[in-house]
Amino acid sequence: MFFHKKEPIHVVNVSDSNPRFAQLLLEQFGGATGELTAALQYWVQSFHVENAGIKDMLQDIAIEEFSHLEMVGKLIEAHTKNTDQTEAYKSTLFAIRGIGPHFLDSQGSAWTANYINEGGDVVRDLRANIAAEAGARQTYEELIKLATDDGTKQTLVHLLTREISHTQMFMKALDSLGKLTDPLFGNIQPDETVALYYNLSTNGNQDERGPWNSEPTFKYIADPLQKHS
Repeated sequence: MFFHKKEPIHVVNVSDSNPRFAQLLLEQFGGATGELTAALQYWVQSFHVENAGIKDMLQDIAIEEFSHLEMVGKLIEAHTKNTDQTEAYKSTLFAIRGIGPHFLDSQGSAWTANYINEGGDVVRDLRANIAAEAGARQTYEELIKLATDDGTKQTLVHLLTREISHTQMFMKALDSLGKLTDPLFGNIQPDETVALYYNLSTNGNQDERGPWNSEPTFKYIADPLQKHS
């Protein structure tokens, strides 16, 4: 059961309407990295999880993401309201679709469930969520750079901040499972090549080395066709 409180989780205050910026904001409403995608992704994932604490965390964050969707929607509404006679408005998607948010991204592509990344394994899903939060944070960072008034920027900074908070929660959840840095999960044992690094991008003697291709974790293989002994 859901209850909707009419006041947003963070105050949305737009002092200077800009329908062109509103079109960019659609990316976080109906886009791949948007709040609708995150809310549905985490909510569905929660039904795959037996760990009661992680299930509860996913549902809490999912509901918060719905509140973020509301905030982005209010921003778009405020940036398009009473601007329909302006040339700026006429040059946007809103000229055809009308004011307020729509299930579109900033380029006019319709939202699709293909954006949702869930797979029925808690480790796999939590890692997907960390990537999702990173993508959303990057989008918010670019929107903040382009924000046209301080009120909008403050709301976007809050949304960016919560992406970081959620990332920390997902990382802590992985850590509680002992899987924060462990790449091996699932029931299938890998074959003997699991500890090999193939050097397939060569430049004479200038090949780069690091902990990702050095002993004792990885055996460095210059030619993958040679025997793995």
